[in-house]
Amino acid sequence: MPAPQDPEATANRRIPLARPGPGASRRRRAEILRVDHAGEYAAVHIYRAQRAVFEGRSGREAIAADMAEMQGQEAVHLARFEALLNAERVRPTLMTPVWRLAALALGTGTALLGEKAAHACTEAVEAVIEEHYADQIAELEDRDPDLAAELKVFRDEEMAHHDHAVDHGSREAPGYRLLSSVIKAGCRAAIKISERV
Repeated sequence: MPAPQDPEATANRRIPLARPGPGASRRRRAEILRVDHAGEYAAVHIYRAQRAVFEGRSGREAIAADMAEMQGQEAVHLARFEALLNAERVRPTLMTPVWRLAALALGTGTALLGEKAAHACTEAVEAVIEEHYADQIAELEDRDPDLAAELKVFRDEEMAHHDHAVDHGSREAPGYRLLSSVIKAGCRAAIKISERV
């Protein structure tokens, strides 16, 4: 008889327990692809909106170029998840139009607050995405090593964005703690919703 699990450890577990029943593995893979597609879709729109605010403004060339570069990397991730969704006939989240509007508002709003607030947004979003990808990698390493390997590459690129933001003053943004907490909470909620809806 297996030893009883510690309820607190189970409650704090971020990696979902395996689900029983036929098709459970396929359903879980669909959830992973759907939520990762949604995250990359939102990231592209956040950076696009931030770039639009900074581009063409005197003295903002460097941050506009940063946003363009990060948007480009996120677009590569997004294209990969779009290809997987199409190949495996997995529908994207029904929340896509909502996430697009939320991402554009977040990107525009933080950029209008200034460069440091834009970087604080990047730091917060990428911290949650790194945590999310790390959980998925741990879950998939044994049963889907190819997808886990791709996620490791994406995770490393997301962490490079995070570290760049910190190096460029994200933690000096006005209201940093509150801004970061709100953005992280929103990202975590979006992840949960996108897996299911």
